Amino acid sequence: MSVPALVVLAVVVFIVIALYRGIFNPALTFVVGVLVLGVAGVLTPKEILAGFSNEQIAVIVLLLLVGEVIQKSGVVAVVFDLFFRGVGGYRQFLFRMTAVVSALSAFLNNTPLVAVLMPYVHMWAKSGEGRPTPSKLLIPLSYASILGGCATLVGTSTNLIVNSMIGEQQVWPGLRQLGMFEFAWVGVPMIVLGIGYLMLVSGKLLPENRDFFQEFSANTREYLVETRLKAGAGIVGQKVADVGLRNLQGLFLAKVVRDGNGITPVHPELKLRQSDTLVFAGDTARIADLLHRFADLEPVEGGLVRNHGEAMHVVEGVVAYNSPLENKTIKESQFRSRYDAAVVAVLRGGERISGKIGSIALKAGDVLLMLAGRDFHEVGRESRDFYVLSETRKEAKVEVWKAVLPLLGLVGAIALSALHLVPLFTSVSVLLAALLLLRVASAREVLSAIDYNLVMIIAMSLALGVAMTKSGVAELIAQGMLSFLVPFGEIGVLVGVYVVTALLGSMMLNKAAIALLFPVVLTIALDTGMDPIGLILCMTFAAAANFISPVGFQTNLMVYGSGGYTFRDFFKIGLPLTVLYMVVTVGVITFLY
Repeated sequence: MSVPALVVLAVVVFIVIALYRGIFNPALTFVVGVLVLGVAGVLTPKEILAGFSNEQIAVIVLLLLVGEVIQKSGVVAVVFDLFFRGVGGYRQFLFRMTAVVSALSAFLNNTPLVAVLMPYVHMWAKSGEGRPTPSKLLIPLSYASILGGCATLVGTSTNLIVNSMIGEQQVWPGLRQLGMFEFAWVGVPMIVLGIGYLMLVSGKLLPENRDFFQEFSANTREYLVETRLKAGAGIVGQKVADVGLRNLQGLFLAKVVRDGNGITPVHPELKLRQSDTLVFAGDTARIADLLHRFADLEPVEGGLVRNHGEAMHVVEGVVAYNSPLENKTIKESQFRSRYDAAVVAVLRGGERISGKIGSIALKAGDVLLMLAGRDFHEVGRESRDFYVLSETRKEAKVEVWKAVLPLLGLVGAIALSALHLVPLFTSVSVLLAALLLLRVASAREVLSAIDYNLVMIIAMSLALGVAMTKSGVAELIAQGMLSFLVPFGEIGVLVGVYVVTALLGSMMLNKAAIALLFPVVLTIALDTGMDPIGLILCMTFAAAANFISPVGFQTNLMVYGSGGYTFRDFFKIGLPLTVLYMVVTVGVITFLY
C-alpha cells in the first residue's frame, strides 16, 4: 500500500471514530481530515476548494433559504391548522399527521416542518381525556418526514449531495445526474407502505412515556423552591449579589415574582422588596441548607403555577443539532442573559439529569424546562439554538399573497426543473430574488438561514471522495466488500451496499456515511459492470431512510429528547421499517436498472 493510501485510510478511520464518538463538530472533523490530506500532498488546494463552486451546493443553500421564507410566512402552520381541524382519536390524528408531513416533506426541508408540528403534537396530546402522551406520535412524525423526503431529488439534502458528487466524480466520465422524480419509484410506494406500517405498530411498539411538561406543572416542588421574605427581613432593600444569593451551592435564583410579574434573569444589582417571592431552581433537596443560611427567607405553601399564573411562564424546548449550546455548560452559554429564560431542569434519554444545573453540559436532543422572561418571545422563540415545544408558535399576520407566493413559487421552480425547461439553480435563484424584491422576506432573515456547517461538510466530502479515489483506498475497500458479496450475485451486492450504508449512517451523520461510501460504490459498479445509478440510488436510500437510530438524521434527534425515547425505542420500531425499505429498494432497483 502506498504512502498516500495509508494517509487517506488513516484520515477515513479518524473521521469515522471522531463522528461516532462526537469528539468534534462534524464540519470541523471533515475540515481537519481534508486539511491533513492537503498538508500530506494527497490533495491540491484546487481539489480541496473545488466543492465550493459546485452547483448542487448552491441549490441546497437556495432551497434552505426559500424554505425559511415559507416557514416565516406562516403558510405551513395554516395548512396544519386546516388539516387537523376536527380530528378525533389517536389513529385518525396519526394518519393525518403522517400523510400531510410526508407529502410536504417531498418538496420542503423536513427539519422546519417537524419543528413547526412538534408543538401541535404536544398540544393535541394534552387537550383531551384519554389521549396518549406525545411519545406515541413523535417518532412517527420524524419517520413520516423521512419517508416524504426520500420521494424526490429536493426532498432531502442527502439526495442533492449525492447529485453533486455525481457531477464532480471522474470514475465514470459523462455519468448522468439524477432526475427530479427518479427517487419516486421507491419513495412513493414506501410512503404508502411506511404509513401503513406506522398505523399498524405505533400504538403497540412505542412507549407511553410521561409528559415532562405536565409533570413539571403538577409537581413543581421537585424542580423549584419557592420562598418569600419574612416580615421585617434585614435583606429588604439590598442587592441580590450583596446578600449572597448568587453562586449558591446546588441552587440558583431563577426568578423573582414581584407584583404579579416575573423577573428573569435576575440581575445581580436587583434590590429586594418585602413583597418579593424568590424562586430557586436546581437541587431542591437543599432547601433546608438554603433556609438555614438565609434566616430572612421562609418557604411558601401551594403550587408555584397556581399561586402566580402568568408570572411563572414555563416553556419546554429541545436543543437543536449543531446548536452553539452543544457541549457547553448552561453557565458557559450565558443562557439566562442570552435567551431571557432560566433553565430549571434538563432531561436526556427520558431521565432528568441531576446535579448543579449550571454545570450540565448540553447535548443535541436534550429537553430544557425553562422559566421564560418577558423578552423570551423576541429572543428565545426565534432562536435556532433550540426548538420550543410547549406551545404553538404564534406566526405574525401577513398578507395572504405573501404567505402563498413562496410556496407556489417553489412548486413552479421544481416543475420547471422537472420538465427540463430551466435548471433548478436558475429557477430557485429567480424565485428567491423575487421574494426579496417584493419584500416578502428581508435579506437579513434569509441569510440567517444559511447552514454553514452543512456547506462545509458537503464541500469537504467532495474533496475526501477525490482523495479516496486517486489514492486507491476506494478500490481497496470495494474489493474487500466484493470478496464477500460477489458470490451472492447482483442482489447480494445491492443488499450489502444497503446494509453497510444503513449501519454507518445510524452511527454518524448520514451525510458523512455518503461521503465515505460514494467513491466505494462507484468503484464497485466499475468492477462488477453493474449500473452505477442503481448502486448510487441504493446507497442514497439507505442513508436517507434512517430509522434505526436517533443519531443519523436530524429530525430523529429532534424528537428523541422531546418524546423521552431511548435508542432501543428507535431500534424496535425502526428495524422492521428499515428491512422493509431495503426489500422494496433492492427489488425496484433490480427491476429498473
